[in-house]
Amino acid sequence: MITFANVTKQYGAQVLFVGASFQINAGERIGLVGPNGAGKTTIFRLALGEESPDEGAVERARGTIGCFRQDVGDWRGRSVLEETMSAAGEVADLAKELVRLESRLEDVDAADYDAVLDRYGDVQTRFADLGGYELESRAAAILAGLGLQQDQLTQDIGALSGGWKMRVALAQILLRRPDVLLLDEPTNYLDIESILWLEAFLRDYPGTVVMTCHDHDVMNRVVKRILEIDGGEVRSYSGDYTFYEAQRALDAQHREAAYERQQAMLAKEIRFIERFRAQPSKASQVQSRAKKIDKIERVSPPPRIIERQFDFRPCARSGDEVVKVAGVRKAYGARVIHDRLDLLVRRGERWAVMGENGAGKTTLLKMIAGAERPDAGRVSLGASVDLAYFAQHLTDQLTAGRSVIEELEAFAPTANRGTLRNLAGAFGFSGDDIDKSLSTLSGGEKARVALSKILFSAPNLMVLDEPTNHLDVTTKRALVRALAKYEGTLIFVSHDRAFLRAVANRVLELSPGRSHLYPGTYDEYVAATGREAPGMRQLA
Repeated sequence: MITFANVTKQYGAQVLFVGASFQINAGERIGLVGPNGAGKTTIFRLALGEESPDEGAVERARGTIGCFRQDVGDWRGRSVLEETMSAAGEVADLAKELVRLESRLEDVDAADYDAVLDRYGDVQTRFADLGGYELESRAAAILAGLGLQQDQLTQDIGALSGGWKMRVALAQILLRRPDVLLLDEPTNYLDIESILWLEAFLRDYPGTVVMTCHDHDVMNRVVKRILEIDGGEVRSYSGDYTFYEAQRALDAQHREAAYERQQAMLAKEIRFIERFRAQPSKASQVQSRAKKIDKIERVSPPPRIIERQFDFRPCARSGDEVVKVAGVRKAYGARVIHDRLDLLVRRGERWAVMGENGAGKTTLLKMIAGAERPDAGRVSLGASVDLAYFAQHLTDQLTAGRSVIEELEAFAPTANRGTLRNLAGAFGFSGDDIDKSLSTLSGGEKARVALSKILFSAPNLMVLDEPTNHLDVTTKRALVRALAKYEGTLIFVSHDRAFLRAVANRVLELSPGRSHLYPGTYDEYVAATGREAPGMRQLA
């Protein structure tokens, strides 16, 4: 459906691809991967026709292309359901025309009444063929799948937070049902239940899906082909993400071996040339070998993924009982979130807090961190507990006039610059990125700066609300490796199942007004409950 033929694209001195050729076929499920800045977003823009290649061509077959991006407009004045339906493409336009035509048909004496009636019949037929009469129910079902409650659908969309608006933007593109669906990190603002719903939706989607996603579980369950952008090349791998990683490692070994063999051969030939250059009896051999190595096409060393490293400074030892939640009740108006909640967190435990939307995950973390108080009961910290709390709103506490490195230096004035550069690098700020002004960073980049500050402070209790949001693959790996060595206690909320599997050794499942404790890993929780998340049906 979309063909890239010998495409070259660059911005200034930055070359993204050189002679890239690949095809996106009807019905395919494709994962688009590559390091930040490799050109994934540019592939989307070229596919949409928003940009043109410097060389080569991008050809599009007939059909619609829709794209979900990590930005939303300044929506207001319409309900959530109305805003979702307004983006349904032709069927939405037909719905508006039907309303206009119905108004004109009220004037039975109009001179063009018959023409309007004929047009109304044509529009009504097309509207029905496109599923227009099921549009509202489909929109409501998609919004429900993405976690919006029934009472939210009639609210003014302007009252929603940025994260909830992102869900509406995703619902719009899913409702539109384009022939080619381009998705840029669609899971960033979703909880596990919504991610699982989206997985099923995309697996059954009748059109083509091309997506970027840092959630490997999603990639493994949805995509059947990987397009990797790296070092100016676009490579195709048939299979899911796990197969891609294994095949990429094998390909890298082969390219590394080929590179080393060629380097050894070249070194041998060059030694011969240098040794016998001055001997007339060897002149013909020297000349022959010199011509030979000049004609050899050089094998480039394979690009290597730089695995970032971050090690916690040793934290002070806390008492054995770190957090005690006793008989806690919390309500917002008539809505009871927690009712007689009890929880004891001991030193070294890593609690994953899970629950459907509205179950009180963030509320519990806020009460533990002291950001909110319970209505009844008590939340207390144990002896010698040094707590650090990460939430998205902490990005507001960054100083806009500073650069990334200046913010870290102000936070840790006694640390040497090399240590802070390594810290910044572990959270995705390498090279000149450390000199970026905080005021120019995206919300996700600001969150990474805030998270890096918390981890560097070496607390013995960390309370983390969605710490993996906006983290790419290598940064997540660095965080998981660091947490494996962390000697303190951890309480966290995350929608990333790979992170849950790697980190949690206890699971607290919250439901409105009640809780269940599972003293084991996330995989053991799944085995015990038969489901991957609260609110989901049991696994087959």
